[in-house]
Amino acid sequence: MKRSVSGIVLAGVLGAGPLWAQEPTTRTGAIEQAEDAKAANMMPAAPGKAEAYVTRISDVFLSGQMHWHTFWQSAYSGGGFTLGAGYTRYVSSYNFIDVRGSYTFSGYKRIEGEFIAPQLFGRRGNLSVLGGWREATQVGFYGFGMTSTEANRANYSFKQPYGSARLEVFPMRRGLMFRGGLESTRWAQNPGQGDVPSVETVYTPSTLPGLDTSPVYFHSQGTVGFDSRLARGYARRGAFYGVTFHDFTDTDGKQGFNQVDYEGIQHIPILRETWVISLHGLVQNASSKNGQQIPFFMMPSIGGGSDLRAYASWRLRDLNSLLLQAEWRVIANRFLDMALFFDAGKVAAHRSDLDLSGMKTDYGLGFRLHGPMATPLRIEFTKGSEGFGLVLAASEAF
Repeated sequence: MKRSVSGIVLAGVLGAGPLWAQEPTTRTGAIEQAEDAKAANMMPAAPGKAEAYVTRISDVFLSGQMHWHTFWQSAYSGGGFTLGAGYTRYVSSYNFIDVRGSYTFSGYKRIEGEFIAPQLFGRRGNLSVLGGWREATQVGFYGFGMTSTEANRANYSFKQPYGSARLEVFPMRRGLMFRGGLESTRWAQNPGQGDVPSVETVYTPSTLPGLDTSPVYFHSQGTVGFDSRLARGYARRGAFYGVTFHDFTDTDGKQGFNQVDYEGIQHIPILRETWVISLHGLVQNASSKNGQQIPFFMMPSIGGGSDLRAYASWRLRDLNSLLLQAEWRVIANRFLDMALFFDAGKVAAHRSDLDLSGMKTDYGLGFRLHGPMATPLRIEFTKGSEGFGLVLAASEAF
């Protein structure tokens, strides 16, 4: 009996030993004990209610996992607030078909279907096959050159069926890239709607090339460039520099032309990408084929929510255009950016006149809801020489 009692006492002493050992005898021991207790009770950080709510919205619109999805792309720039939806269906592990449509309160309509194969040639290429139809009811035309004014606006409309295929290849995954495309389309230009005059009441076919015409184009294009961005729809670092050659062949041989685009984009991260300086430049040169006429609605133009943002869509138009843009982007969190921006643009009848004098400029403040690879909502407040503007867009600025 004594042995049993002694064993119990001994076990109690040994069991209590560790408790006695945990009592700190120095300041260092006390700190270590507090850190151990804190580590034992640590839990993953939980987002607040507001952050959790926004995260759910972000996952719905940006995850790309939904069959049904929003589609906020208007049929043509300048159509106003857009409502739309689409449906995506995978036909293999990576390839999918996307059918979508949109409508604006000004009557712009768009419906199209696209087959996308995003991982060809060992993820070094992608293919897009697109077909659709769109209508724009009140596209603005303000005249040619830098002397055109807002007061000279006249509207036109068009209906356009189109079908195209585009193949893009990256021989080194990121860096050197080649892109080629073919398109067949018919532009049926018609009188415009809205509260300003229609173009045929202001101009004649002799004063406005392409008025009341419906050219059918076979459009081929080829791009050679360098692209180091992780994603085009949203990027904080990397660059794109490329040259694109366009050939618009009119089946009637009356309104064919060529066009060359020179474009550069550079994103410069600062302070571990909490700030980003983003720069963009674009030059477009259109030239007639064998003396054929270039329709006014096919000429290069500047103005709208992605270039000269304080000015109306298609505000400046001529055979040649120059656009320069700069942004200081501040990364607020993983789904919201803010940006201060500056735009400058110019159009001219001759390439030699594309200098930095007499350019239209604007500046402003923007907010962007984004995901890792896309920018589905962009809100910007702008100021230019013709007043203030508000931009609501469903794509990146550049």
